[in-house]
Amino acid sequence: MSKLQANLVDPCIKGTLNVLSSCSKASSVKRIVLTSSCSSIRYRYDVQQVSPLNESHWSDPEYCKHYNLLYAYAKTTAEKEAWKFAEETRKDLVVVNPSFVVGPLLAPQPTSTLLLILAIIRGARGEYPNTTVGFVHIDDVVAAHILAMEDSRASGRLVCSSSVAHWSQIIEMLRAKYPSYPFENKCSSQVGDSNPHSMDTTKISQLGFPSFKTLDQMFDDCIKSFQEKGFL
Repeated sequence: MSKLQANLVDPCIKGTLNVLSSCSKASSVKRIVLTSSCSSIRYRYDVQQVSPLNESHWSDPEYCKHYNLLYAYAKTTAEKEAWKFAEETRKDLVVVNPSFVVGPLLAPQPTSTLLLILAIIRGARGEYPNTTVGFVHIDDVVAAHILAMEDSRASGRLVCSSSVAHWSQIIEMLRAKYPSYPFENKCSSQVGDSNPHSMDTTKISQLGFPSFKTLDQMFDDCIKSFQEKGFL
């Protein structure tokens, strides 16, 4: 765990706190909007019992460590430290918790998230993740951050997620629409990341947030972008 702490957890926490500290020193900053993740919400032993998951739920660090879910452990720890900092400094903090972000490329090269999708479409990994996760269009993530920044009613955490699905369901959906691509056929044997659940977006909806884009829309936009930029 010491190597993990030094290479992933500590940089995640320190990076978050450094930005918050800088913001707290600027008198012009009235509100801080932090991007966290649904990974800080959905990893827990009782996830199926407490689902649908909302802003009150937190991932269990011991669950994350047991199943080697290092990203989730880092994001959970960093967000908790951010809330501790906000309480101590009395800063107005709003946190957006997106699920797995999908959509068109916004940079010349794909992000790690989009590289995973690209590898699954190409059949380049040897297997697809044994993961059940919420998905969300990048446009909705951007809109959620703008709402969190501009709407005075926004507070606390905001779950930002469309439908929840297992990767096998995503591949089945895409293979029917894009049969020429050699999608992965084998599911990973990893455990701990496939628990059925749902995400409750009532809180952000009550702030006037429109309906989230569908799985079809986000993956169609993603694949179209891959095609236009020559990755597919």
